[in-house]
Amino acid sequence: MERYSLLKRFINYLKDRQMYSRKWFNPTQILVVGFAIMILIGALILMTPFSSASGEWTDFVSALFTATSAVCVTGLIVVDTGTYWSGFGQFVIIALIQIGGLGFMTFTTLAFFIARKRIGLKERLVLQEGFNAYNLGGIVKYTKYVLLYTFTVELIGAVLLTIGFTPDYGLGRGIVMGVFHSISSFCNAGFDLIGNYRSITGYVDNYIITITIGMLIVIGGLGFFVASDIFKKRSFKKLVVHTKLVLIINIALLVVGMILFFLFEYNNPGTMKDLPLDVKILASWFQSVTPRTAGYNSLDLGAMTTASSFLTIILMFIGASPGSTGGGVKTTTFATILLTVVSVLKGKDEIEVFKKTIVINVVKRALSVVCIALFVVIVAIAILSFTEDASFLEICYEVVSGFATVGLTMGITQELTTVGRLVIILTMFIGRLGPLTIALAVAQLQSSSHKGKYRYPDGDILVG
Repeated sequence: MERYSLLKRFINYLKDRQMYSRKWFNPTQILVVGFAIMILIGALILMTPFSSASGEWTDFVSALFTATSAVCVTGLIVVDTGTYWSGFGQFVIIALIQIGGLGFMTFTTLAFFIARKRIGLKERLVLQEGFNAYNLGGIVKYTKYVLLYTFTVELIGAVLLTIGFTPDYGLGRGIVMGVFHSISSFCNAGFDLIGNYRSITGYVDNYIITITIGMLIVIGGLGFFVASDIFKKRSFKKLVVHTKLVLIINIALLVVGMILFFLFEYNNPGTMKDLPLDVKILASWFQSVTPRTAGYNSLDLGAMTTASSFLTIILMFIGASPGSTGGGVKTTTFATILLTVVSVLKGKDEIEVFKKTIVINVVKRALSVVCIALFVVIVAIAILSFTEDASFLEICYEVVSGFATVGLTMGITQELTTVGRLVIILTMFIGRLGPLTIALAVAQLQSSSHKGKYRYPDGDILVG
């Protein structure tokens, strides 16, 4: 009886430990740990001789960098994707991109669908966190929509890109190129199989490839909720405030960026000077699209003017929209802060948009995201300024590109030291999950923070 009692107490102890573990791993932390495990598994696979074209082992840091860049849908590479990796390695990379772009829980849910297993509350909470959804209701149905929408768009993109690549690569290779670049574009990853770090610079005047990749980037960067809202409402007046704001900010940034790139690069002999007018317009549009946050480039980034490079950094930092495959601080975060400034300048107590009031918690969250993002970027720039032999502009460009999961580079990625690579790996990871998500996970807090039972007296602080 005594032994039975001890055994029972031991089992109860294990149960208590399990309950404690469940309480500790909230949805935010599961999301962070899940992405980290995916990256580690991908790195270990890419290290093997099967993954490299030469049949040799790949060093761990290079494999880890590539896996992180793929899962975080960034596109920065330390070895050339088109020539260094074998067909198996390239398949692993595109699989990591697809899983990373949609989120590992989305594919876990897909497996549950196939196996006809019930999706529990914990899985639903993680899905809600991953999609940045408003509420838990209908999250499984929403996930089904995301999968169907994604695969449909990628299929259409693959067909169009196959048409564009087939004349140069033949039908068989053209299909592979079309599928790979369609997934990479929609997921805003920026990986390519063209080789020699050229991206799509050789297709700057190819309308099919450039416009298809550009539109896939835009569609992937809008966010699944926005796409769903547009499909259901089909009228701008009926759209929710979030969707309206996303559309307006995206159009404004694309148009302004296109005009400025056209002016900055019009007479630049290293980029657009010798191009026909229509190709200049096409290249300017594409260069305005790709920092949001895809990583493809149809112009030589290293030859761009300083003004264009600085503009690219700004667009990269803003990034795509919430709940999308892109990174950055997000368009709605930028819009919220902009509206807050306008409200202060007008002397209004409330922050208004489309005859709606933005609640103060949204403003707090937006400010927190930007402040944490700036802190991460500044620290990373400071470290790389010490460890790397590159100009300050190149380092800023690289760090913001990594944080915003863009993948554009002025050519220093391959030359990064081991410390520099590890810093960019961490920066990409934080940028993909979101700085606020990382902060909440580390602090073991839920997004809905605990409210205090008392309130201190007001204290005035002079600012400005």
